[in-house]
Amino acid sequence: MSQRHFISLLDLTSDEHRALIAHAIDTKQKLKQGISHTPLSGKLLAMIFEKSSTRTRVSFEAGMYQLGGHAIFMSPRDSHLGRGEPIEDSAKVISSMVDGILIRTFGHDRLETLAQHSCVPVINGLSDLLHPCQLLADMQTWFELRGDIAGATVAWIGDGNNMCHSYINAAIRYGFNLRVAAPPGHHPDPDLVQSGGDRISLHETAIDAAQNADLVVTDVWASMGQEEEQEQRLQSFADYQVNDRIMQSAHADALFMHCLPAHRDEEVSTAVLESPQSVVWQEAENRLHAQKALLEFLLCGGL
Repeated sequence: MSQRHFISLLDLTSDEHRALIAHAIDTKQKLKQGISHTPLSGKLLAMIFEKSSTRTRVSFEAGMYQLGGHAIFMSPRDSHLGRGEPIEDSAKVISSMVDGILIRTFGHDRLETLAQHSCVPVINGLSDLLHPCQLLADMQTWFELRGDIAGATVAWIGDGNNMCHSYINAAIRYGFNLRVAAPPGHHPDPDLVQSGGDRISLHETAIDAAQNADLVVTDVWASMGQEEEQEQRLQSFADYQVNDRIMQSAHADALFMHCLPAHRDEEVSTAVLESPQSVVWQEAENRLHAQKALLEFLLCGGL
């Protein structure tokens, strides 16, 4: 059997996703009850960070500790990854010494090359194309508050970026309908949109996408590596802020999510971010619990 990785949400079946979310919710409850769960005792996770991080690093490092394992932090500044060693050579060496590898990087091709040459599971902690770990946390949050998301309507408002792409994959695996509103020139990858079939629709305005939605989601307008585009993006995205007017177009009990960090009063108004409909803090915490379930699934060969 070939080595399983988590490069995309599509690397797991729909049934595996739901089992993983259920396990994440269960282990979260046990943790809060003080019940120890250490299936990764003696296991090592190498964490390669070529992009800075708060939530990804803290959640994976804390998760490995809580599961009984250990995490090794690596950055280009203090490893040969930053001194020109080919990623495939690093993959062979690192994977011979650990039980799993997490990488947070820029180009998605680096991630795929790492996985091709690794003999242990590789986890996508974020690439320019996809951010699947965040979607596990988002789905866990929805399941905790609303039950199964199949058949629901989700509005993505803003940049057609890696988060938007992973929402497209989530729509495929979880069976919800995704409406995307993005300004011209910032639409999601057309091949990914096509892969979602009728579940994915593109809308010109934020109001159209949010109409009667059950969940409204956004992200920063300029991601890491796009800082020089900040001023231009502020103008392009000016009509795509998630504010009270947008949320009033959605269902009255619609939830709001954001992967954080948020630029208050840019992509989302402070009023929405701090509103009762906002579940961003629960969503952020669930990075820990969803990823613990993922680590157990991959490093133990199942749940």
